[in-house]
Amino acid sequence: MSAPSDSLFDIRARLRAFADERDWDQFHTPKNLAMALSVEVAELAEHYQWLATGADSELDEAKRTGIRHELADVLMYLVRLADKSGVDLHAAVLEKMQLNAQKYPAQQVRGDARKYSEY
Repeated sequence: MSAPSDSLFDIRARLRAFADERDWDQFHTPKNLAMALSVEVAELAEHYQWLATGADSELDEAKRTGIRHELADVLMYLVRLADKSGVDLHAAVLEKMQLNAQKYPAQQVRGDARKYSEY
């Protein structure tokens, strides 16, 4: 089944409905959502802790499932936080990519992982 063309809007609508059905909107303040997002990112990172690189060859099926679920949690909290903060994630990504392209001109930084202020 392919994702709708506006899959972030679909996710946002589903998350709104999920929260509404449980009367959780009252708890979904930007602060609470940002904190929950940081916890989920930490839980995602935990799956990679102590692995050499986190490459697929280092992961068993249980780790892959855990990573998939944590990535879903991260995305859900991110979309919910953007919704509650009035941020259009698609537009924000395009804006940030344009800024990054200016900071990191491909010809200048190709193969160089340093921060833009270091070259």
